[in-house]
Amino acid sequence: MSHWIRFRTEGRECFGTLRGGEALEHEGDMFGEARPTGRTHAAGSFALLSPCVPGKIVALWNNFHALASKLGKPVPAHPPFFIKSSSSVIGCDEPIRRPAGYTGKIVFEGELGIVIGKTCRHIGVSEAARFIFGYTCVNDVTAMDVLFENPDFAQWSRAKSFDTFGCLGPAIATGLDPGGVNLVTRVDGSERQNYPLMDMVFAPHELVSRISHDLTLLPGDVIACGTSIGVGSIKEGATVEISIDGIGTLRNKLVAGP
Repeated sequence: MSHWIRFRTEGRECFGTLRGGEALEHEGDMFGEARPTGRTHAAGSFALLSPCVPGKIVALWNNFHALASKLGKPVPAHPPFFIKSSSSVIGCDEPIRRPAGYTGKIVFEGELGIVIGKTCRHIGVSEAARFIFGYTCVNDVTAMDVLFENPDFAQWSRAKSFDTFGCLGPAIATGLDPGGVNLVTRVDGSERQNYPLMDMVFAPHELVSRISHDLTLLPGDVIACGTSIGVGSIKEGATVEISIDGIGTLRNKLVAGP
């Protein structure tokens, strides 16, 4: 298993892999021909960025049996999704910022993210593994009062696409089987979510296949697999940590103002 990251060091943006606390710098293309440069950066000498720069985040709704049952929602026949803006993306330890002029509720949602590695269109479930580069953690932050402020039109993309509302990281884990692990979300150290990823209605390979028939997926795009029971609101100063064994912990603090 490898852990791919993007990071900033000495005024440069780089990419590479993590080994212990060190970053092993690479050159070329993370999703193509990546070659080690031989440069190693010690822990504390670099800052993590979002592990990829997605052109789009395809975000799922109602994709966990437990939450569907709690909400009294039927299991969907096809993955229901919306598009989350690429400009919302931040990495681990970057602040989530309250949008200017918005005083309403801000909600965290811990999710598994699928990172696409190859251009993907009209593929079958059995082919999907070849198009998945790896997996990361996602915090699908939401301005909840915006979502339903217009009774005639639910504003999914607007409510979830404010700058800093797409938290990704800390790394992309390749070679991971997410089916046997849990996602845990903590707010200021208190556990708020702990759910098995195997409870998905549509598992990762099926999600990639189904969505590829609706739109073309490109290298670096992220599919946020949806969340389960335990989402809630956060206030300024709260730190949200989303952990998945084999990937690591994504950590972001909500702060005031843009």
